[in-house]
Amino acid sequence: MVMSKVAAMIGGDAIIGEAALIQRQHARRPQRWLKVAKIYNEFEEECATSNEKLKQIADAMTMEMHAGLASEDGSKLKMLVSYVENLPTGDEEGVYYALDLGGTNFRVLRVQLAGKSGIKSQEFVEVPIPPQLMVGTKQELFDYIATELAKFVGDESDKFHLRPGRQRELGFTFSFPVMQLSIASGTLMRWTKGFSIDDMVGQDVVSELTQAMKRKGIDMHVSALVNDTVGTLARGRYDNNDVAIAVIMGTGTNAAYVEQAQGIPKWHGPPPKSGEMVINMEWGNFSSSHLPLTGYDTALDIESLNPGQQMYEKMISGMYLGEILRRVLLRMADGAALFGDTIPPKLKTPFVLRTPEMSAMHHDTSKDLRVVRHKLKDILEISNTSLKTRKLIVELCNVIARRGARLAAAGILGILKKTGRDIAKNGEMPKTVIAMDGGLYEHYTEYRKHLENTLHELVGDELAECIKLVHSNDGSGIGAALLTASHSRYLEIDGS
Repeated sequence: MVMSKVAAMIGGDAIIGEAALIQRQHARRPQRWLKVAKIYNEFEEECATSNEKLKQIADAMTMEMHAGLASEDGSKLKMLVSYVENLPTGDEEGVYYALDLGGTNFRVLRVQLAGKSGIKSQEFVEVPIPPQLMVGTKQELFDYIATELAKFVGDESDKFHLRPGRQRELGFTFSFPVMQLSIASGTLMRWTKGFSIDDMVGQDVVSELTQAMKRKGIDMHVSALVNDTVGTLARGRYDNNDVAIAVIMGTGTNAAYVEQAQGIPKWHGPPPKSGEMVINMEWGNFSSSHLPLTGYDTALDIESLNPGQQMYEKMISGMYLGEILRRVLLRMADGAALFGDTIPPKLKTPFVLRTPEMSAMHHDTSKDLRVVRHKLKDILEISNTSLKTRKLIVELCNVIARRGARLAAAGILGILKKTGRDIAKNGEMPKTVIAMDGGLYEHYTEYRKHLENTLHELVGDELAECIKLVHSNDGSGIGAALLTASHSRYLEIDGS
């Protein structure tokens, strides 16, 4: 009987304790959401991009473009002379090749052009690069590439035969930092993306490829060394003569455009016959006091592999958008117990939340936001989230994507201003087509909508009617082949 009373007392205390705990938890919930709301509101405010601010950023971009064109070290924008003075016209004919080396795989392409009829055929193979060759010697790497190139050419049918006395011509897209010396030469400045071949740094990449092709018995001439953004511009111009700007919005970001030769004071070479030159801006390194930097951006930059560099890229490109979201969620988990009393361990892992996952959550239209729920569980191992929490995450995705897209639109406006394409000429607004490429632009629909709508807002209805953004894919492949055609060593012979 005594034992029963003790048990009852303990049970009673436990019930009272549990009730008190539930009361405290209920009391904490409003406080928790007040803290979450405070963090959210502060972040949203810091990310604000009024049209006035965006126009200031566009003006800053234009000013930096001028400075970068005036001297080599005049700006954070490198404004690299591409040596591309002849973009494709759509009249090109013949068979051209491209080699696209930019990561752990490379592609070899063959493109057959049929004048006004366009691209008659295109074929390619993709080849993985063995890891040991990424850290070996330059001869080992280029001999491997040349061997695969020889197989590709050796397997082609007779319909691709050349005229007597002519070499096959190739465009080489080499997506590593290069100091370009001419349309078909450039020295490697440094390796990225896991490559580390010391005896290649400072060497002419076209020369090394040419020597390897000779060793493997390939009779082929490299006619163009190509940057992928310049290739995107070429790919766009081939389809539409009004293409004057190319922008890549993918893992990274860059822009290229057609500049008047007299607008490049640092150019001391012979004047281009066309009077124009394509400029590779390397705009990811743009920086301005007008950029709406948050504490999350600053921390991301400090902890990055290249602190103080590529600030614009870190705010607008696919490499970083998901990471910004992770950092905000971590702050909410730590400072406002968004996911409960303990911080989910996975949330502490840098870059665990990629932009494709952020895009999937942002585009979730289900009533219970089940895509968001699944992504949180699968990637961050966070279960049992409330609908309110999932709605908050979708809103955060929108804030981050919207800011990035609006800043990208401001950059495009800066190029339009620099090239005089934002004002009427002879009483008419110039037509401008912008070739766009990259997975962020192609697949992140909300980002693309924000970018296009913002550009429309900034230029106004009348000019917006004359500006068109088009998706122009595979600048690094087909674009390189097209630039080979437009810079063919046989153009003068064929034209005579």
